[in-house]
Amino acid sequence: MSPLVSSAWLSARLQDPTVVVLDATLPPVGVTPVVDTRARYLAQHIPGAVFFDIEELSDHATLLPHMLPTPEAFAGAMSILGIGDRMTIVVYEQEGVFSAPRARWMLRVFGAPHVYLLDGGLAAWLAAGLPTESGPVHRTPAPFTAKLDADAVRSYAQIQQTIAARGQIGGQIGNQIVDARSAGRFAGTAPEPRPGLSSGHMPGSTSLPFTELVSDGRLKDPTQLREIFREKSIDLDRPITTSCGSGVTAAVIVLGLEIAGASQVALYDGSWAEYAQQPNAIIEKSL
Repeated sequence: MSPLVSSAWLSARLQDPTVVVLDATLPPVGVTPVVDTRARYLAQHIPGAVFFDIEELSDHATLLPHMLPTPEAFAGAMSILGIGDRMTIVVYEQEGVFSAPRARWMLRVFGAPHVYLLDGGLAAWLAAGLPTESGPVHRTPAPFTAKLDADAVRSYAQIQQTIAARGQIGGQIGNQIVDARSAGRFAGTAPEPRPGLSSGHMPGSTSLPFTELVSDGRLKDPTQLREIFREKSIDLDRPITTSCGSGVTAAVIVLGLEIAGASQVALYDGSWAEYAQQPNAIIEKSL
């Protein structure tokens, strides 16, 4: 089954107690004043939807943004939200494609088997004339067993190994790094949004701004996605690691690769926020 589901598909299953809907909207980067996405959720959301706060559910024992929590912490948080590990989970965001893929990736990397993204998000739901509600939603706690899929996550040490072995083919040595940040940040001609970080890119990495995979608030279709990856010389049959500024939009690339048919995909959780502050990290400029 495709990782994307339609509004009609979800509407037909909205009363199913084994289906849970999550609003996983993060505020857009660089917009001031900061958008209060939780307030927007409270004002209007798909009936029964729970707010999945990516920031709150991340690891706060590190200064790095949006890092995965421990499996135990994630399991406890999901249980409190009423998200069972055998449930069918549908994630959406209020507009565009930005943060919901990160929520889906988090759930998948901790073992949830049936996690989908609502194609077009809340905007598509509203366009279809489907109902919404307001106010908080409280679900009955449910058991969630979290087990980290270590093959889906990359560390700084693994990224360093990949960079050192670039150009060699075979297993993880043939790993490609795809960077979801803007072309300017990748080239080093635009600043990073986080103070004190140099822009630029990892040696051997490929620039693919996540926005290139999106059109009219939706992921492009499989044929279009495969063509984009082909034009970027990204080999879907070889291992791929995605990266971005803080591990959020790298998940958009993960989703696009999944739809396009790639199977050996991991995400560098620390991404540029971690890489660029390492004293031994090599930072290249220009495309």
